[in-house]
Amino acid sequence: MARRFDVITFDCYGTLVDWEAGISGACLTAAAVSGASPQPEAVLRSYAHHESEVESEGYRSYRDILMQVSRRVAADTGWAIPPGGEAFLPESLPAWPPFPDTNEALLRLSVSGYRLGILSNVDDDLLVATCRQFSVPFDFVITAQQVRSYKPGHAHFTAARERVGSGRWLHAAQSFFHDVVPASELGIPVAWINRKREAALAGDVAPTVELQNLLRLVDWLEH
Repeated sequence: MARRFDVITFDCYGTLVDWEAGISGACLTAAAVSGASPQPEAVLRSYAHHESEVESEGYRSYRDILMQVSRRVAADTGWAIPPGGEAFLPESLPAWPPFPDTNEALLRLSVSGYRLGILSNVDDDLLVATCRQFSVPFDFVITAQQVRSYKPGHAHFTAARERVGSGRWLHAAQSFFHDVVPASELGIPVAWINRKREAALAGDVAPTVELQNLLRLVDWLEH
């Protein structure tokens, strides 16, 4: 069967990396220092709300966003960050773990000859640290720091189009809001990696394909 795509790009945190485990683990550890024990679900709900909120306020480094969001999460979930302690969340990011299927899927795609890229809402240095956990190098990465914008803005995708060139391109991502919607708006085929079987956002946007994990993505590409 003829290959349908030449280039596969990924969102990183939530798609390749288990950001929920990383964020909740870091916050629970920090909260325990002040004697608090918030519920992980509450931490993640608060984080998801405030991250989009802070990103919409205008571009700033993702390191700063993580520190701003951590303060708001702590206030929401009943614990205090000591003065000067806000850096715990960005400092934890390099240790956020890849999903169990990530490295096998990346290796299979690389061996099959696909060009691989990352489009991520982080700073360059944070992504470099995360990429040390992956089984293969990426051909290119586009970060928020490079384009001075955060998804669901279109800047990541516009910059990636220049790197992809005439290649046939598929974007793969977990976030419907941050990735599926803007990719669809730009006519870019997109695989929704719906690990938690979430409902799609209301509207006319639909992914090219919906899959439960990255190994299913590789299987789909091979058939």
